[in-house]
Amino acid sequence: MPLDHVAVIGAGAWGTALAQAAATAGRTVTLVGRDAAVVDEVNTRHRNSPHLGDLPLAPTLRASLDLPNADLVLLAVPAQQSRTVLNRFHTGLSGKPVVLTAKGLETGTLRRQSEILFECVPSATPYVLSGPSFAADVALGRPTAVTLAGDDEALTAHIAAALAGPSFRPYAAGDRLGVELAGALKNIYALACGAVDGAGLGASTRSALIARAFAEMTRLVVALGGQATTLTGLAGLGDLTLSCTSTQSRNYRFGAALGANRSTGTIGLAEGVMTAPVAQALAREVRIEAPLIDAVNLLLSGTTTIAEIVGGLMARPLKRET
Repeated sequence: MPLDHVAVIGAGAWGTALAQAAATAGRTVTLVGRDAAVVDEVNTRHRNSPHLGDLPLAPTLRASLDLPNADLVLLAVPAQQSRTVLNRFHTGLSGKPVVLTAKGLETGTLRRQSEILFECVPSATPYVLSGPSFAADVALGRPTAVTLAGDDEALTAHIAAALAGPSFRPYAAGDRLGVELAGALKNIYALACGAVDGAGLGASTRSALIARAFAEMTRLVVALGGQATTLTGLAGLGDLTLSCTSTQSRNYRFGAALGANRSTGTIGLAEGVMTAPVAQALAREVRIEAPLIDAVNLLLSGTTTIAEIVGGLMARPLKRET
């Protein structure tokens, strides 16, 4: 299967960074956006200043308002927008391999991104890209390793090789469901860790929270059909650690603002805010205790403080660690 022409849908920071990585890997790349001014700037100045400032983009990278007839498509829009975008471009995506990069679960339907793809474009083949990565790092060519998961081992490896460049390394994997769930759930725990730091509860609290989040995430992912071993890799522990400890994470910053009783208005979209109630509903469906996800939903409701929530968690009955 030739993978010479790659289309990336979504001209925000993440989509542009992925387009830059694919262009650096030697692919012919079209970045598909909805803002004519951004498309024009990418084509004329080789910049996407609203999202990546003055960072220079590969001169071979082209932008368009329309989806071209590409060999491979990467979807890089926010999780709650995926269905709308897939329905818009469903004809051009028919029969194509589609790499899903949003880390979130759909509000209302409780659907994963690949389930949304199956509903909107049944003939498309889903792959999931996840792992510890920030758009700025990928766009700047900083060494980044991620997971690319798909159902067909050979085709997944083929796509991973097509996207691999000198600083962007996708590792092929088979547990698409586990990778997808881990990417969505880690955003919830990043909110919690940000809140702990925002409230000044200390590094020991945050460290314990990350460890218990990993255990909770593993229980839930396995109950929903994923593999425990997936959680020990880049898409699990790697992404969880990054998102829970870095101010580059929007979810972490959002949580920190909540923990410090500051406004979240300037932070922008934090996927974990929308995913938290969905994850809570899924946990209840499969009867898995998820006290940390419950705690984040309490925090988002605005009915209690992070200090009160942590106090409640500390008062839970003692159990064996494993």
